[in-house]
Amino acid sequence: MHVAWHGRSRERADPKTRFASQPAITYDSDSSMSIRVLASRCCPSIAIARAARPRAHVAGKFRGNSSASNASGGAKDAAAPEAPAAASAPESVPIGTTLVAMTLAIASVSAGAYVAESATASMVPIFDPKGERFDQSSFVGRFSKMLLACDPSVLLPSAEEVQKCKKMVDDYEHHLKNLPEGVSEVEMSRKLWEAKRVASAALHPDTGDTIPRPFRMSGYVPYNGPICVAMVASQSTPALLFWSWINQSQNALVNYFNRNAASEMTNETLIKSYAAAVGSALTVAFGLATFIQRRYPPAQAKNLLRWVAFPSSVAASSLNCYIVRSPEIDTGIPLVNGDGDDVLPNETSKIAAERGVNSTTFSRALLQAPVYFLPPLLMGAIPPLKNALLRNPMMRVPMTTYLLLVCFGIGLPASVAVFPQMGEIKVDEAEEKYHNLQDEKSGKPYKVLYYNKGL
Repeated sequence: MHVAWHGRSRERADPKTRFASQPAITYDSDSSMSIRVLASRCCPSIAIARAARPRAHVAGKFRGNSSASNASGGAKDAAAPEAPAAASAPESVPIGTTLVAMTLAIASVSAGAYVAESATASMVPIFDPKGERFDQSSFVGRFSKMLLACDPSVLLPSAEEVQKCKKMVDDYEHHLKNLPEGVSEVEMSRKLWEAKRVASAALHPDTGDTIPRPFRMSGYVPYNGPICVAMVASQSTPALLFWSWINQSQNALVNYFNRNAASEMTNETLIKSYAAAVGSALTVAFGLATFIQRRYPPAQAKNLLRWVAFPSSVAASSLNCYIVRSPEIDTGIPLVNGDGDDVLPNETSKIAAERGVNSTTFSRALLQAPVYFLPPLLMGAIPPLKNALLRNPMMRVPMTTYLLLVCFGIGLPASVAVFPQMGEIKVDEAEEKYHNLQDEKSGKPYKVLYYNKGL
């Protein structure tokens, strides 16, 4: 995640009332909030905009007056005396309450996955390690799979427990043939699917290596949450830039560890990709806002920033993902048959790699929509929530934190599910070396091959 900025002009009346860029949560005259979010990863990524601190001209805005930055002549002088009062009681970010909101959001995402798993427990198919618990030909099936894969609770098993789950999956035939007394085949299959979920969440499908917890899909929300709270609490531009760098770094590493790892990536390529991805995302996030602040008058700049925040978030998130994953296009990725077997060992397809990287980048762009639009919609459309925030303005930041993280926790699996993880490519659309290959089992030419697009 990262923060979109609505730049505010500096007060000219009194240096004490000056302040830097305002993050993209703006208070309208009716006290409603318009949240502008730049979510970098997924998304996977999301960002929580640091709460706006109402200062002199903001206080005037709440009273229906023109802001000091838009006033002229005597109006500026009239607004100046308000500055000491506003400065004497600045609005602070309720860190403790915000952390509680973050924790509740993580628990809510995990609870959603638990409900989905429990509701489908009696409908699980007989376990097949090469198969899927949910129908991957439909969006609902892919979303259900990714919702369980992004469940924060699967971070809890230790390395030993993960290996036990992997061994259980490897020995699935033994478990299905030797059912304990009172355990049905469906119940054992459910246990096996759960074991596969735990193992798949922690181990990379191509290499079998353990993915560090902060960079697993299931770790995106819980590990990004504290970073977002830090951005919310940042009191200066350098602090916000630092936490935005940390945030973009996590996004880049999530993209890296969830790539198609069948082709090796050198350390030099990784470092270059990381620097380019993080640098470009931060440039988009802060550079465009700074340019608009300096190029246009305050009132016009404010209006323009409302329109550029969302496309900026899409651009920053997409750049981060594409740059980190782009080396795959140079090396190519393997193509496999329906059984998951390499059809040409030690050969790769650059065409399939490009499709995989492009589809993943597009899903990261889609992730911005629910994170950007749903929280302000919910806070403005639900009367009890809107009234509660009007009565207790200090709850705005915690509520924004909660809604953004929940929307991200649901939006991440939804955006990833737009495309199947195992992409299809027609043989005649791949490189010529894949043409006229025959299936050893059937003796017939392959018509469609598959590739792991990564997450």
